[in-house]
Amino acid sequence: MTLTELNQRFAINNHVQFKEIAEGMIIAEVSNQHSNSNIAVQGAHIATWQPRGQEPVIWLSPLAKFAQGKSIRGGVPICWPWFGPHASDSKLSGHGYARTVPWEVLETKALADGATFLRFGLIETEATRAQWPNNSPVQLEVTVGKNLRVELVTQNAGKESFVLGEALHTYFQISDVAKMTIRGLEDCDYLDKVGEPARRKQQGGIVIESEVDRVYVDTDKDCVIEDKGMKRAIRIAKTGSRSTVVWNPWTEKANKMGDFGDHGYRGMVCVESANAFDNLVTVKPGETHRLAVEYSVEAL
Repeated sequence: MTLTELNQRFAINNHVQFKEIAEGMIIAEVSNQHSNSNIAVQGAHIATWQPRGQEPVIWLSPLAKFAQGKSIRGGVPICWPWFGPHASDSKLSGHGYARTVPWEVLETKALADGATFLRFGLIETEATRAQWPNNSPVQLEVTVGKNLRVELVTQNAGKESFVLGEALHTYFQISDVAKMTIRGLEDCDYLDKVGEPARRKQQGGIVIESEVDRVYVDTDKDCVIEDKGMKRAIRIAKTGSRSTVVWNPWTEKANKMGDFGDHGYRGMVCVESANAFDNLVTVKPGETHRLAVEYSVEAL
């Protein structure tokens, strides 16, 4: 659908407008009485979210590239239909293909409380079916309001069960990683992916002082990012998710990636709502699986 067609069909005055910010890269600019958000149609990728009167909650790298077929550094990348490396084919991209392929806008709606609802559907092609042959329509539902609600909906429209890995790989903006603690994962088991893989148990709140790449398993608890620098707490409340991933690349890896900016890793942390490793989901024929997350901001 062209930019003109998108605006003719889905733009809403004082809520949604579509703009092309790079060749072939269209974003939905969402603005209402509660907050602002930019969502790239490619990948149904939420790039930003900022409640009115607040600093941005979702972090987007100043060096993020918006290019066809490329992932965007920051925002809320969708990892689907697998998390991490593919189980049997190392040539396939890590975290699946959903974040780098075209999606379509299916619906936009202004809600009675002043929030804005958008629904996207992943477009299946020969290339995607070659990687994932299952008949599994997937949609992303986004409600931009006082809070940000994101729901990843996977349907099994085929005749065989399939095993699904997924995550909302959300980057959060913080004042400085040294002034932040993550609560809610105390006493949880996690797979530590830094260095030699090991299984450990979380002791107390999460404080980051070096590279962190952890998959916490068997947990559906809320997480809270306590940010003393901004004097706020970001609450991550999820359903349909039994894993939580915490990630910060730290200095060496961030420098190698090239799209973090100088010391960019200090102003972000990823807390991802996922189903991974021990918590992969089996979706039977006719079933629908929903991974839903709501992000909100509280005074600290």
